[in-house]
Amino acid sequence: MTTAHSGNGADGWSAAVHERLDLGRLLPLGDPKDGAWLAEWAATTALRRTTAEVPGTTLGRLRLSLADPGSADRPAVKPPPSALPPGALRIEADFATVAGEPLPDVAERLRRALYLHAADRLGLRVTVVDLRVTALLEEPDTDSSGTAAPVGATAVLPRGTAAVVAANVPGVAHLSGALGTPVLVTRGHVRVELATAAGHHPPEVARAVSRQVSAALPSHPTVAVLITSVDVP
Repeated sequence: MTTAHSGNGADGWSAAVHERLDLGRLLPLGDPKDGAWLAEWAATTALRRTTAEVPGTTLGRLRLSLADPGSADRPAVKPPPSALPPGALRIEADFATVAGEPLPDVAERLRRALYLHAADRLGLRVTVVDLRVTALLEEPDTDSSGTAAPVGATAVLPRGTAAVVAANVPGVAHLSGALGTPVLVTRGHVRVELATAAGHHPPEVARAVSRQVSAALPSHPTVAVLITSVDVP
């Protein structure tokens, strides 16, 4: 006897997979004890915005990964599915530049912009920035922001104690649900997905959400925070 699978179910599963893939890697944010992660999509979107201001350059491929997987730490709380363990990160990027200026000078400007934004504005622990020149241009391509939002970055209205508490922490723009639900409560553990608002440092927002959600629940669970979108000025 065979069972027919509904098209809607298959479509829903496919959409969930694509939504998860849109986020990219889940990057460790802050210290191992913070239990916080930042979606690679959110990081690369913010980095593309800032590098668009570096004159004469156009950013191409941009990826973030662990600089040394063998030295990564053990997370203090249960991580989201397939999240990278806490550890220093490597930025790898391809870029094109306008001919005329020495390439080492252009690369150093771009490297500095990527490093400072990742470290100071996003709170990522970056130790390596690898750049590769892929083309020389006559005129810079200014359309390199890459700001189209994935499905998982949309706002989700909060329900339940943990969701209401998280949504009202200063710096939380809204909750999101890229992994299926904005707040997942299991025995002794809570996972919260959210977007941060402009003017707020992502690691600080994550720490505040973790503290307040844990304090608000009777069991005082461990809390993992996944930031799926960052709005930076």
